[in-house]
Amino acid sequence: MIANTLDQLRQMTTVVADTGDVDAVKRYAPVDCTTNPSLILKAAQDPASLDIINAEVAAGRNKGLSAEEICATLTVAFGVTLTKLVPGRVSTEVDACLSFDTAASIVRGREIIADYAARGVDKSRILIKLAATWEGIRAAEVLQKEGIDCNLTLVFSMAQALGSAQAGAFLISPFVGRITDWYKKAEGRDGYHANEDPGVKSVREIYRGFKAEGIETIVMGASFRNIEQIKALAGCDNLTIAPSLLDELENETVDLARILSPVSDLTKATTALTEAEFRYQINADPMATELMASGIRSFDLDHQKLIALVKNV
Repeated sequence: MIANTLDQLRQMTTVVADTGDVDAVKRYAPVDCTTNPSLILKAAQDPASLDIINAEVAAGRNKGLSAEEICATLTVAFGVTLTKLVPGRVSTEVDACLSFDTAASIVRGREIIADYAARGVDKSRILIKLAATWEGIRAAEVLQKEGIDCNLTLVFSMAQALGSAQAGAFLISPFVGRITDWYKKAEGRDGYHANEDPGVKSVREIYRGFKAEGIETIVMGASFRNIEQIKALAGCDNLTIAPSLLDELENETVDLARILSPVSDLTKATTALTEAEFRYQINADPMATELMASGIRSFDLDHQKLIALVKNV
């Protein structure tokens, strides 16, 4: 009897839950969890999360913390809950408004790790999530040297991927669906076959490039729009998948072919990108430029909404 598609995928790829929803994590039992401000906001609006929110807000107010500071501790509180449900890592994001401030991002990353440690969670269970701007990558470089593993997110280009890897990032998150959405609009398309999908092709290029050069940074495809995109990346190191798509994969039973595999004929790594080269390559790619900017704005907007929610508790 053929196993369901999700179970087959788990045989070749580390499945990560793209959610802060505790019930969803309990149901799908992923290895890791990845969150962002939008997912934390959604989780915080769930009535099932009221106990976590009320406890964190009360504790923060007793300490005289501002709503923004309470919001920061609330994000960690959700993360602590998730670490009790998964055996692997939980990604926790540095505030999007710090995406162009290396020093502040480093401070915030350290604060997140310290908050987890105070709650009994070792840094080995956490990934500090940073936008893959030049400044975010430099912050990750410092944190990685301190033994704090990082997840570089909002990756839309090879320049961001290589820059992150050359800085020693533990993991990168290329966004499949957002790339696809951009090209659908730009090209006036309704959709793409999975093998022609620009988002899928981007992750395949990054993955194969990393393996050919012996780069150890984990490639984790993210932001999927449908299960065909996921199946077209079977074999990728990690894939972070929303609960609705995990459900579809679990309810489907077809033979799943491995698409991506590590290669053995390694070549010499490329020369490290300079700041000027990195910025020029991003600037030369309208898709990467627009999506990185809009992604940072969107995450910051949801972060501000979370702060407003805390104020009203």
